[in-house]
Amino acid sequence: MLLLCTGCGQAPLPPDLADLNPQNKPASSYTQDHNRDVLEQLPFDAREDFEQATRGFIATIDGATTRKPGGELVYSLADMGFLEGDAPDTVNPSLWRQAQLNALLHGLFEVVEGIYQVRSLDLANMTLIAGDSGWIIVDPLLASETAAAALALANRELGERPVTAIIITHSHIDHFGGIRGVVDVERVLDGTVPVVAPPGFSAEALSENLRAGNVMTRRAGYQFGTLLEASATGYVSTGLGNRTPIGTTGVIAPSISIPEQGGDMVLDGIEFEFMNTPGAEAPAELLFYLPAFRALCMSEIATHTLHNIYTLRGAKTRDANAWAGYINAALETWGGRSDLVFASHHWPTWGGASVRDYLEAQRDLYKFIHDQTLRLANHGYTMTEIADRIELPPALAERFANRGYYGSVNHGSKAVYNYYLGWFDGNPSNLHPLPPEPAAAKYLEYMGGADAVLPRAAQDYAAGNYRWVAEVLGRLVFVEPDNRPARLLLADSYEQLGYQAESGIWRNFYLTGARELREGVDRRESPLAPNAVLLEGISLAELIDAMAVRLDGAAAADEDIRLNIRLTGGREPWMLQVRNGVLHGFPGRLDEDPSATLEIAEQDLKLMLTGLAGAPGLIAENRLQLEGNPLTLIKFAGLFDEFDPNFNIVTP
Repeated sequence: MLLLCTGCGQAPLPPDLADLNPQNKPASSYTQDHNRDVLEQLPFDAREDFEQATRGFIATIDGATTRKPGGELVYSLADMGFLEGDAPDTVNPSLWRQAQLNALLHGLFEVVEGIYQVRSLDLANMTLIAGDSGWIIVDPLLASETAAAALALANRELGERPVTAIIITHSHIDHFGGIRGVVDVERVLDGTVPVVAPPGFSAEALSENLRAGNVMTRRAGYQFGTLLEASATGYVSTGLGNRTPIGTTGVIAPSISIPEQGGDMVLDGIEFEFMNTPGAEAPAELLFYLPAFRALCMSEIATHTLHNIYTLRGAKTRDANAWAGYINAALETWGGRSDLVFASHHWPTWGGASVRDYLEAQRDLYKFIHDQTLRLANHGYTMTEIADRIELPPALAERFANRGYYGSVNHGSKAVYNYYLGWFDGNPSNLHPLPPEPAAAKYLEYMGGADAVLPRAAQDYAAGNYRWVAEVLGRLVFVEPDNRPARLLLADSYEQLGYQAESGIWRNFYLTGARELREGVDRRESPLAPNAVLLEGISLAELIDAMAVRLDGAAAADEDIRLNIRLTGGREPWMLQVRNGVLHGFPGRLDEDPSATLEIAEQDLKLMLTGLAGAPGLIAENRLQLEGNPLTLIKFAGLFDEFDPNFNIVTP
């Protein structure tokens, strides 16, 4: 039987636990020492990055703030002024430097005559290339509002030009979600404005934002620190960029898909040479070279940080060896004729020799992590053992562009291990472990209960053993989530780990976890939930595939429901079937003996399937005609889960 918790009023608290409180704490002496060591390890007197990040500055938006027409805030850097000056004890000085480069240097920049970037007014960059008659936009940001503001800034400063083409470099939403802010869908559909993307873009964008959208969005709130206040004890940076905007997202299906082998193309008089790079930074991604400018765009596979081989918000593990290979292929193909390199995040690098040196170091960064992880794995080391052993050589580690501001060597090496060997380390003890809650209960029982564990954890906290305190108290809280002292001491340990983290997303995870332990979970709507605009750009086949993930297989196990869907406007009919606990969609097929038949417009069907519109309302508005038993439709709808966008992470 478990012992009673010290937070339940059964016994007085020991002195080292009695003063716990839910407030932010200063940096401990161990954290201060850790961050001072970082100052001694890296060449902080080097200022080349600051010179390059300010080069070509033209103008910015007043207050670096974007709002919706009704005044609702979408994006703002107004609260980032605290980044001026030297790093405080509560921020890793290397991350502080990166945060300054991202947040304090924002606006419209000339990369070279004819190529411009709007940087740091969204999570990503928007690049504008001056074509013969208008703007070729590369990566129209995450939100329509920020994309429209970026385009307006360029037109204000450089002269009004229409958008004549759009290139989406890859399938992450911060590179396409704002497309409706820079082009009307009609201009794409009628062929006036081509939208170019890598092969497989639509399917991969769907996978990230619909199939696993709820869990990924919840974890993204941790990764990007969306609930943290900007301060020296809170949000500082993501490392890859600034805040994620909370605006309107959408998508428009590409009209041109680059062939798998790449190829050349002329858009508005500008020649492009494309190379596809699938399976590295994104499942669908491309690079391109501009011969007229001797300029190379590396999309997001070479930026001024070690990137994520596995992203902590959750995504497919990436192929680090292919990643290094793509950078090398770009070097071999274009390195000798490139005078500058730019990307979809951060600032460019100028000068042929500097371009090659930068790309070689980025290539070797991913290759080193890949090769050394597998070397140690072949010696029999496990994933966590490797992550604590592997260190970059000084020639790579001392380059700021290789530092772990977004990814990290630690979780990058774990990703490589998982990519090749999966979650199992070969030890039978780890083959079929207990789930977290019952396992935590047994651990706590064996340790003597909370009354025995808490004082020892307090001693370890006082000794600076924050990783161990986080591990043991994480288990205690999963057994006794209402144990206030355990929650507060766990939060304090997370906080010190966050203060020490060089990775912006590690810091955000730790500090968001601390916040939720102290204050509870904010009940907020998901900022990236599917909306009507986003649904317009998603095919019905993709949406039905994503809906299958929401079907409660146990509840649907004995059901056999067949819905004939007659789409208005001459569109192809569909038959939806629930059987064996699985949802299937069959295009061009109608069942001879359906459970019910629906006549509906395709967009209305999408709204109904995602819960953005209800069947009764659609029927009342004469937008849905139903033949058959209406209870069938009610039963069908009741088989699908509604996901909680605020599910617990640091508590059970």
